[in-house]
Amino acid sequence: MKILNVILIISILFIGSFSIATIHAQEKPNVILIMADDLGWGDVGFNGNKIIKTPYLDQLASEGIIFSRFYAGAPVCSPTRASCLTGRNPYRQGIYSANVGHIRIEEVTISEILKNEGYKTGMFGKWHLGTLTMNEKDANRGASGKSEHYSTPDMHGFDEYFVTESKIPTYDPLIFPKVFDTLKGESLRYGWSEIENKKNSKVYGTSYWVGHEQKEKPSKLEGENTKLIVNEVIKFIKKATLNDQPFFTVIWIHTPHLPVVTDEKHRKIYTNYTHQEQLYYGSITAMDEQIGRLYQFLNEQGVSDNTMIWFSSDNGPERRTPASAGSFRGIKRDLYEGGLRVPAFCVWPNKIPSGLITNIPAVTSDYLPTITEMLNIENKSTIPLDGISLFDIIRGKQKERNSAIGFQYPNAMSWVTDTYKIIKNGKNNPFEMYNLKIDSVEQNNIISHHPALSEQLSRELKQWVASCKKSEAGMDY
Repeated sequence: MKILNVILIISILFIGSFSIATIHAQEKPNVILIMADDLGWGDVGFNGNKIIKTPYLDQLASEGIIFSRFYAGAPVCSPTRASCLTGRNPYRQGIYSANVGHIRIEEVTISEILKNEGYKTGMFGKWHLGTLTMNEKDANRGASGKSEHYSTPDMHGFDEYFVTESKIPTYDPLIFPKVFDTLKGESLRYGWSEIENKKNSKVYGTSYWVGHEQKEKPSKLEGENTKLIVNEVIKFIKKATLNDQPFFTVIWIHTPHLPVVTDEKHRKIYTNYTHQEQLYYGSITAMDEQIGRLYQFLNEQGVSDNTMIWFSSDNGPERRTPASAGSFRGIKRDLYEGGLRVPAFCVWPNKIPSGLITNIPAVTSDYLPTITEMLNIENKSTIPLDGISLFDIIRGKQKERNSAIGFQYPNAMSWVTDTYKIIKNGKNNPFEMYNLKIDSVEQNNIISHHPALSEQLSRELKQWVASCKKSEAGMDY
């Protein structure tokens, strides 16, 4: 903690001139939100992983501010994605878990706000906030004649999109093998080596959609999936820069969500490990390379210095994989730290000095209020937010968050402050309480030692849960 505090104090000397007023004299900065899928807190080099090679992410993280206590809005994907775009807890929106609900048209998204400010907006990768077709069977929920959850990116402020409804293989995303090498641990759930002979494959059942009832041709969708996504992002950014238009780009990468599929080149990097580890680790390194490729493109276009990049994961790592939540308790679908705390950083060379680290709590719901304040944009919506602006934390002017973060998942809830966390894990289980500043691994339940404080925090949590129910009923709109 002493080291973190020193870093933050030093940062003030560098960021003293970082004020909202300076943005007026600059061109509008570009904004990119990158999110991996099921990437654990401990799956990247900048959080201490010594096995998985993520040199480009590590370099980017070192050039900005690392959030070592950054939370996904939920312990699974769809809810977190809703929080990223709206600044609101997903339970306010009826999105409790994966493949549940959809982002409502009444919600005000960061893409809509920036589009109104003249930004070119694009969405790429995994959508997972509604179905993308009403004409055919697609992915988890798309089906002919079903429109209940039809909700496409252009209905929420995106000019262009290239997205799947949900998960896909991380290599050759539209197919899977007719026969798996079960001796190596390959399966439809876990993953497999690249299919070299496409005749030995079946259709996976998910498409990339680029417009209303318009999907990309399968012939264009072969090879490493993150590369396919970055290809489209580069096209999008090229058009925006040629038109001297600032861009807002959301890149939600499928990796390393199962099934992980990896080519020989990236498996060979991990020859000393099991086949399942080669598939998993190789998929992350392949993703890392494409993020590096994207940043190199921004450099070549001369826009990297004026581009704000945020990186995180949508939840903790999947069970029964070689993934790592670091030392934290829990994994995906848990409200313990391992299910929620994810790798995260922000880079903006023009405005944020390199080498910063903060241990102040932050969450994906903070994206919208932080970005609008940093860009000096007024959010005129009266819909209440759960997120706060991290602007003063990034500048080193704020030493604590000073507002709790609430989390919900079916039969579970938690309330996280700067120091304490109370959690009810299971409908019939009692509350637990932890001091996260001295027990981040949640080993010592101290609730019996602090009855007054635990009662206060549980009361606050229940009041917040009640407010979310009112929001879900449409009372905010």
